[in-house]
Amino acid sequence: MTTIDMTVPAPARPWHARLPLAVRFAAREMRAGLRGFYIFVACVALGVMVITGVGALGDALKAGFEKQGRAILGGDVTFARSHKRAEPTELAWLRSQGRTSESATMRVMARTRDGSEQALAELKAIDAAYPLVGEVKLAAGAKLDAATRAGGGAVVDPILLERLRLKVGDVVNIGTAMVPITGVIEAEPDNITDRQTFGPRIFVSLETLDTTGLVQPGSLVRWRYAVALPDGEAANGAGLLSFREKARAAMPESGFIVADRRDPSPQVTRTLERLRQFLTLIGLTALLVGGVGVANAVATFIDRRRKVIATFKSVGASGKLVFAIFLTQVMAIAAVGVVIGIAGGYLLPLLLDNAFGASLPIRIEFKVSPWSVASAAIYGFLVALVFTLWPLGRAEMVRAGVLFREDVAPEQVRPRPAIIAATVAAALALAAFAVLNADAKRIAIYFCLGLLVIFGVFLGLGALVTRIAARTKRSKWPELALAVGNLGAPGGLTRSVILSLGAGLSLLVAVALTDASIVKELTGRVPTNSPNYFVLDIPKGELAAFAKTVRDVAPQVHIEDAPMLRGRLIKLAGVAVEDLKAPPEAQWVLNGDRGLTYAETVPEGSKVVAGDWWPKDYAGEPLVSFEVDLAKKLKLKIGDQVTVNVLGRNVTARISNLREVKWESLAINFVMVFSPNVLKSAPHNLLATVQLPKQATLAEEAAVGRAIGKMHPATTAIRVKDAINSFNAVFEKIMTAVRVAGSVTLLAGALVLAGALATAQRRRIQQAVVLKVLGATRRRILTSHLLEYGILAGVTTVFAVILGSLAAWVALSSVIEVPFVLSPGAILQALGVSLGLVMLFGGMGTWAVLRAPAVPYLKSE
Repeated sequence: MTTIDMTVPAPARPWHARLPLAVRFAAREMRAGLRGFYIFVACVALGVMVITGVGALGDALKAGFEKQGRAILGGDVTFARSHKRAEPTELAWLRSQGRTSESATMRVMARTRDGSEQALAELKAIDAAYPLVGEVKLAAGAKLDAATRAGGGAVVDPILLERLRLKVGDVVNIGTAMVPITGVIEAEPDNITDRQTFGPRIFVSLETLDTTGLVQPGSLVRWRYAVALPDGEAANGAGLLSFREKARAAMPESGFIVADRRDPSPQVTRTLERLRQFLTLIGLTALLVGGVGVANAVATFIDRRRKVIATFKSVGASGKLVFAIFLTQVMAIAAVGVVIGIAGGYLLPLLLDNAFGASLPIRIEFKVSPWSVASAAIYGFLVALVFTLWPLGRAEMVRAGVLFREDVAPEQVRPRPAIIAATVAAALALAAFAVLNADAKRIAIYFCLGLLVIFGVFLGLGALVTRIAARTKRSKWPELALAVGNLGAPGGLTRSVILSLGAGLSLLVAVALTDASIVKELTGRVPTNSPNYFVLDIPKGELAAFAKTVRDVAPQVHIEDAPMLRGRLIKLAGVAVEDLKAPPEAQWVLNGDRGLTYAETVPEGSKVVAGDWWPKDYAGEPLVSFEVDLAKKLKLKIGDQVTVNVLGRNVTARISNLREVKWESLAINFVMVFSPNVLKSAPHNLLATVQLPKQATLAEEAAVGRAIGKMHPATTAIRVKDAINSFNAVFEKIMTAVRVAGSVTLLAGALVLAGALATAQRRRIQQAVVLKVLGATRRRILTSHLLEYGILAGVTTVFAVILGSLAAWVALSSVIEVPFVLSPGAILQALGVSLGLVMLFGGMGTWAVLRAPAVPYLKSE
């Protein structure tokens, strides 16, 4: 017999009914929108926007580099080295691989025909194939090849015409040649891949370079060969790597520095990456300062929902369920801030491209990097977790009956141990992510430790000020008594204002003091008897004639000279430099070529601190002296071997001693000084310093420069003050960018301050209403609030100055290695910013309190 199942199937539950209970209640709670969470969202969005914007800009520039790498580099691969032109066999091999262009760059003195005006310039000699990719744009549509080859002409930067008061058609004196100016440069495709330039560019042909007499054995010339590979071989990164390996096998000891279009300017790439890391840390600081605002917003939210929480608990909801409901809601709101921050951050490259795209050396290529988005989101959610777990955990532990009467009997409780552990774990995860995500991990560790100290100190300071104010005997002056009472109130502003304002100001003070110390080092420690000129490329046989030329003009002049060559580091302690993992602050010495010299005695401004200097007339194994700080960073010790490529030949020497160098003395010094028997026979020129007496006038200094230019046209005289001023101009731009970045943190502090005032607004209005009913005037209430804010600003500024000074001292002594200088200007700046912010936001909050009508607040809820 067949049994028929008459059971009616239960209707399927809608999808939202199948969600966890905490998620369903959180969704219902969020129907009211983001009211009360605007500061929360703004704090998260600001920090995430900075981190995303920095990452997006870095990604955009990197993508631009990769896409335009061939044009930026002037080919697919380049080979460069100093002093020595490519041998015929080397040049033949390069030309057999693809189209090849040869160029040479060197610093020269460009002069007028009569020598009355001169300027340091960067000369670039080119062949007919240059540039393989891209185009040198000249004014009036002139063509480069015709302008540089017809009559052996030169095309120049417009600024050089201004400095020498020349025009197209005039002649410029370069070395021993008078070269007609045939054009003006408007754009150069591969300028950012050349070495750092110290003057305006001049283009001439290689044939014209030969007529100047500037290229002699030992002259400081950088020869560069760009190669455009066949399309198939250069189609991808694997093909480029294969070609580089083939080149290394074909020319094993050539000493060429090789670059390819995937990373056309490693120096620029490294600079961008370091800037990105620094600004990411600044963004993280803004996020952490904003985290205080997050905590304030959550505390305010819990305060406003106390009856809802009490109701949940009254009908049997567990503390864990309450915690899960509100954690879900808070993290959903954090997600809104993260999304807004990411969207705002990705607008930065577009805005920069629209505003300054034509002025940038490369075109920005907009690119969304998954890692940049992910890292910004991780930072945002971790910060939100760190600052929301504690107030949410505290709400979970409060009894339902207490919640109903919390206005009059607030109860301070701690979250349960699991929430405390989760808060600590989130903070450690945030620090670990910041360190692992940083290129300079040591700096990131210092940064995290510094933030931990700053937050710990200001948290403790806020608690201390609250306790002292609560126990202080009330003043007979009513306004002061009310201000002190507010400072000691359990739900007052003291902790929030001190923490948010103090963290932002500490960073600002640290940046300002670091800036002041570096400027002082660069300007104040330049010795009073520093040389007036550095003179390059003096032939060894002309040193006596050079000295006579200078002394004929200035008899009391002091001249120091030293041999100078350029070489590239190949191996350190038997390890190829390509395989070394040097710290970022020492990486520069491994990239490109370095200045080298030899000496029988310890150079002026140096002191042997380990090992022994070689004896006079030493003729044993090759020895080298290494600068001690770099040796420590590169983990070199006495007895290790150093291999450098000089003039296409590898030279290996043993480290016999380490030197401490006083670079600020501006004496002639080098990272590596070899024993004379190593380099003496190599073709090279001399570097000299020319120091005039202290009483010498500017006219006498100029006369010496003109005499050197007229009698020794192949040399290059660099005025020391001009070089320092040029560096200071670049440094000032960098520090301006750093100050702007640091101000982002202060903006976060301002947002938090506004949030803290908003948090206490309801309580402040109730207090003001009671005072006004009792007869207090608006002036008295306003005075009490100003006194309260003034005390907070004063206490915060004192500790911010102390902590900011300590942070600057650690950064300067351990990372930058510059003496710390306490600048009163930076302290006054911090004081002004502190008082200004507190009074501005405090005044706005007080005005709202004073305008509030009394009747609604006197009625019973």
